[in-house]
Amino acid sequence: MKNNGRIKLTLIILLVIALVAVSVGLVVHYPSLLKLGLDLQGGVSVTLQAEPEEGETVSEEDMNNLCDIMTNRVDEFGVAEPLIQIEGDDRIIVELAGLDDVETAVEMLGTTAKLEFIDPEGNIILTGNDLKNAYVSQSNTGAYEVALEFSDEGAKAFADATTKFVGQIIKINLDDETISDPSVKQPITDGKAVITFGAGATYDDCAQLASLLRGGALPVDVTVIEERVVGPELGADSLHKSYIAIIYGVAAVFLFMIVYYRLPGVLTCVSLLLYGMILFWVQCAINVTWTLPGIAAFLLSLGMAVDANIIIFERIKDELRKGRTMTAAVSSGFQRAFKAILDSNVTTLIATVVLFYFGVSAIKGFAITLSIGVLASMFTAVVFTRFLLKLCANDTALSKRSLYRS
Repeated sequence: MKNNGRIKLTLIILLVIALVAVSVGLVVHYPSLLKLGLDLQGGVSVTLQAEPEEGETVSEEDMNNLCDIMTNRVDEFGVAEPLIQIEGDDRIIVELAGLDDVETAVEMLGTTAKLEFIDPEGNIILTGNDLKNAYVSQSNTGAYEVALEFSDEGAKAFADATTKFVGQIIKINLDDETISDPSVKQPITDGKAVITFGAGATYDDCAQLASLLRGGALPVDVTVIEERVVGPELGADSLHKSYIAIIYGVAAVFLFMIVYYRLPGVLTCVSLLLYGMILFWVQCAINVTWTLPGIAAFLLSLGMAVDANIIIFERIKDELRKGRTMTAAVSSGFQRAFKAILDSNVTTLIATVVLFYFGVSAIKGFAITLSIGVLASMFTAVVFTRFLLKLCANDTALSKRSLYRS
């Protein structure tokens, strides 16, 4: 008797529900699994405009170097997975999610940090490019200072200068302003130096300067033209509303499918649960940032996954009206529906590629989530749902026409 389908179907449903329960539990207990974007956990977004010297233009190499240096500076904050990208020909967008000290971040990102050692004759002895390291130290009196270590070429140039100008002043300039003007007491040949500020210097001030020097000087001056701060409370509220939107959206889809399509609707709900798990874990695996547009893409791709199932069910209904058996109707219905499903999904994937290539950060997140969702929906609709329908078609009780809206 054909009743194995009910047993297999029940086991599959229980397995999918268990996967959902485990996934939800992991997210609740280990929220760090979700890499949240700026709009969901708060932080700062800064747009920087490159300002070349008069008569010059900003080159592509300048912008790439600017990105590299900004990355080095952001690393000093310990921000996980910052977003730094070039916009247009002369702008850079820096998004730091979860950052608390916004003012310091903006100040550091917008500072050129052009370090120069000037001899008494007005010549530049060294620049920040000659540095190998910079860190905070303390003098014999306990005052904080910034210790410098030079590269081999920088150490030789500094040794030659300090030998030549013993008893004279070598100024240390930062962004064309003198921050220290020590007198050379003896030749310095070990490739090390210190920037002193007196007893009023704090550790944080010295640490910030050391971070800037380690990151390197910007190839061109920059101006902060936009600063957008998202508070953690606003981000948490957005995340809560996003969860509510997902729950309501999924519940509405499930209710419609079960009421209108009966047993196939139930199979769709199981398929969509599996789809959600695939989409969630793939995004976690490739470290995709979850943003509000990304959640919108999740709901949109969910709707597209339902659309594929609806096309399949309508084709099956057409076959049943022609008097075909359930097994034949399922096979023929899938064959007829596959081309329409493939065409619609391919065109959507093309759109996601365009969005990712030309879009900014939030749009790229939308495109990535939508493209993963399209591929996952193709699998669940064409492979998994088909498998479930064949189980039903081969089971005496589950193949009754009253369970299918025809």
